[in-house]
Amino acid sequence: MTETERQRMKISDSIKYAGYDDTELELFESQYPTEGISYNSYVILDEKTAIMDTVDARGTEAYFENLKEILGERSPSYLVIQHMEPDHAANIGKLADMYPEMEILGSAAAGKMLVQFFDEGMKERFRAVKENDTVTLGKHTLRFFMAPMVHWPEVMVTYEESEKVLFSADAFGTFGALANNEEWIADASHYYFNIVGKYGAQVQALLKKVKALDVEVIASLHGPVHKDDIGSVIETYDKWSRYEPDRKGIFIPFASIHGNTKKAILEFAETLKASGETVVTMDLTKEDVSEAVEQAFLYDRVIFASSTYDLEIFPPMNDLLHHLKIKNYQNRKVGIVENGSWSPAAAKKIREYLEGMKDITIVDPVITIRSTRKPENDADFDALAAAMKS
Repeated sequence: MTETERQRMKISDSIKYAGYDDTELELFESQYPTEGISYNSYVILDEKTAIMDTVDARGTEAYFENLKEILGERSPSYLVIQHMEPDHAANIGKLADMYPEMEILGSAAAGKMLVQFFDEGMKERFRAVKENDTVTLGKHTLRFFMAPMVHWPEVMVTYEESEKVLFSADAFGTFGALANNEEWIADASHYYFNIVGKYGAQVQALLKKVKALDVEVIASLHGPVHKDDIGSVIETYDKWSRYEPDRKGIFIPFASIHGNTKKAILEFAETLKASGETVVTMDLTKEDVSEAVEQAFLYDRVIFASSTYDLEIFPPMNDLLHHLKIKNYQNRKVGIVENGSWSPAAAKKIREYLEGMKDITIVDPVITIRSTRKPENDADFDALAAAMKS
């Protein structure tokens, strides 16, 4: 980590960054393309010392070098577990072996998971904390708030009262290594909608607790430390977790086998732009599905356009719809365009997906192209453009 990045992550002289910036990771959770990612851990130095989470196994060596530099001859009194997912908990066992007097704190659910990932002996080292419990380190006081299903059931967050720091677990996290993180909002939206977005109600419950606190710093387990414009950061997540669109415009993901559906959609997109609409198109055969999930959540309107394949939806579109369903997609106006040379069936299947989602308004007409767009399709495209107006 460069000195510039270290300064960006510095909280204070007594709260140090000990994490690992992984610039080489290409797939997060073996599925999400990313230009690296940071695994954030923090150390609070006081009469008693607390370590806030560990890091992924990929960063073990660098992590313990960081801890050695920060701790010196100190022995930590506490390890606070906010999230048991292995990208943050992988080094708990090694840390516990290194400091046998260190007590491990976390939610009751975290305690149960601890012995799933590590040995039964961890039970003796672990103390469950509850909502609003506190631990005093000296000048620093840690207050714990449960945050189940943001985005695992054992999650909690920790508020340090004297310096007004919220250690937020995976909430407010981002994709991207710190070295590559120029504009946090893009990495944040990509991360939120694909990792946490399903659990909007649970995020809302956490935000109610956060809004009651005087927060001056947000320290997530992934991505940059937020020290400025905290209100704007919280407001952004409030909007996202209410499933409210972030942007006005029409997102058109398309899945085209031989290029005819693509050609029809790109022509339609130009017509929409000429009418004053903001339009973003995405070729699902070329882009990762996680990018399409993000855009579908960001925009207030979506048109799904797919070729028919074996009397089903062409798989790249089916993949997107499956991901949207399991991520709790809702509260949008949508249109449907299908293509089929001998028995168009994609529209029916797309509708079945969408009708299983909450507060999705499907507009008419549903357009059917037979192989290629023809002049007789123009009236339907004009009608769909009119129906999709916000």
